Amino acid sequence: MIDHWRTFAAYNAWANRRLYGAVAALPPQDFARDGGAFFRSLRGTLNHLVVTDAIWLDRLRGGFTPPHQLDDVPYPEFAPLEEARAALDAALSAFVAALTPADLDRELSFRRQASPEPIRQRLGSALAHLFNHQTHHRGQAHALLTQFGGPEAGPPLDLLLYLRETGAA
Repeated sequence: MIDHWRTFAAYNAWANRRLYGAVAALPPQDFARDGGAFFRSLRGTLNHLVVTDAIWLDRLRGGFTPPHQLDDVPYPEFAPLEEARAALDAALSAFVAALTPADLDRELSFRRQASPEPIRQRLGSALAHLFNHQTHHRGQAHALLTQFGGPEAGPPLDLLLYLRETGAA
């Protein structure tokens, strides 16, 4: 099962690199353009993913207090956001690489921003949520890319493509 999560961490970083490369190819004004997504724009959506991944990584490491609100935009400019994303993907990959099978059953304890009661969750199910959440919002960002730049603006992000390209299939 550990190999499963290591594959997802590597896939996550690969998909983010592809997505960010496509965003960089758009005209700069499209980065903050409101496209009607849940977090409105590519800037809002990609910042949300950085914020939530930072929160989850802190929780996975045993932290308890979220550093940001879910709709914060700590990186209003693309270049620093891209750097933060790459650093976060590297940190997440390193965290997952160090896990043992027993770690997946470790219980996390944290508080959600929306409610004060403590939450307890297994680390393995938290990883499932983190990677699924990434895929969900990457899909929204992909829709914005194709809305702004046409069908060719959105790169393929399929897990099967990643597995074939890396020889992990």
